[in-house]
Amino acid sequence: MKKAAFHTLGCKLNFAETSTLKRQFNDTEFEIVGFDQKADIYVLNTCSVTQDANRDCRKLVRRAIRKNPDAIVAVTGCYAQLEPEEIAAIEGVNIVIGAKDKFNLYELIEQIEDRNNTIIHHSDANEAVDFHNAFSANDRTRAFLKVQDGCDYKCAFCTIPLARGKSRSPKIEEILKNAEKVIADGYKEIVVTGVNAGDFGKQNGETFFELLKALDELPGLQRIRISSIEPNLLTDEIIRFTAESKTIQPHFHIPLQSGSDTMLKKMRRRYKSQLYRDRVQLIKEVMPHACIGVDVITGHPGETEDLFQETFDFLSELPVSYLHVFTYSERPNTAAILMDDSVPVPLRKKRTHKLRRLSAKKRFAFDSIYQNDIRPVLFEEEEKDGLLFGWSDNYVRVAIPYNERLGNSIISIKLDKITTDGYYFGELAKQNSEIIEKAHA
Repeated sequence: MKKAAFHTLGCKLNFAETSTLKRQFNDTEFEIVGFDQKADIYVLNTCSVTQDANRDCRKLVRRAIRKNPDAIVAVTGCYAQLEPEEIAAIEGVNIVIGAKDKFNLYELIEQIEDRNNTIIHHSDANEAVDFHNAFSANDRTRAFLKVQDGCDYKCAFCTIPLARGKSRSPKIEEILKNAEKVIADGYKEIVVTGVNAGDFGKQNGETFFELLKALDELPGLQRIRISSIEPNLLTDEIIRFTAESKTIQPHFHIPLQSGSDTMLKKMRRRYKSQLYRDRVQLIKEVMPHACIGVDVITGHPGETEDLFQETFDFLSELPVSYLHVFTYSERPNTAAILMDDSVPVPLRKKRTHKLRRLSAKKRFAFDSIYQNDIRPVLFEEEEKDGLLFGWSDNYVRVAIPYNERLGNSIISIKLDKITTDGYYFGELAKQNSEIIEKAHA
């Protein structure tokens, strides 16, 4: 039996799509193996968010070739769509596949005859008009469910519309069929994901809110988590419904990018800072225990020291739980690369470091609130240093002594002691009498 290996760079959506590509191979004559094992075919699903894409791609191609110099190496994903010629020039790459043909990967690889010439399958991203269903399976306890692809926004710094084309999504009934497959596979939690998930449904006269309500009613589904949603698409009705739902978890990840209205305008974002503040305040009003994550960019062209300080002060005062901080990097064919007032790279990194320190303080402060609290925790299945890890409903990391019987189970845990590594040691709460007996059986 031939062997195929896959590696994913980037977002949760990429992980869902890689899982779908794996199934194409696994349903045929291929065995799926780890990327560090010898394989006949290596597939890289790439990201284009940072300027490290080329470096990361080259490094992974070299790793694959070291394992098997005779292997076929295929590169797909956002970086493959944006820079196909650049990837084709990497020694060892046999085929580069853009957005339109990504899900024809298996058939295209089968057509390779001449290993000495790199094949490029590439077209304009806007020709990628079909929606390809994707969800992760057999990868982890939580399943990532793709509900939307592409983006119609034109943020100054972003290459995603160039890499993935226009916003598109299927009907709710299609999403529910995929969700039912995930539930049947034994997954307890679905993470709803997309490039701009909140934009779901506009071609079909449906809404993201309607999708959430439909998923919420699925038998057997115990947890729903929203991977990320734009603040202008996070409506009051979604927030209030989440507060009432038994399955949608009190955890939001809401991109901000800057706390300065001047910078938001330069970035071509679709909201002002007050709207963001209002969303956070409503979440905390109806779900005081909710975890709120924030994306923010430092060093975007035009960001003066005063404007950065606006962002820092805005985030310092806001009751958010953690930050994902990205250092701005120049990306070809974006509006930002043509802007004046470029910020020196060392200064960008200094600002990133400052915000990451703020994030660490906020994360610790948020987690510390729940010491001695009892929270439902979904545990993973892998052992790590003798421990079993999981996430609470409101996204607090928890560990208990490893017990294989408790993997992929949702258990009430008393959060006992927080560690310097940012997770709690927990103990099974008394109300888990049946689970305790099972664990000690």
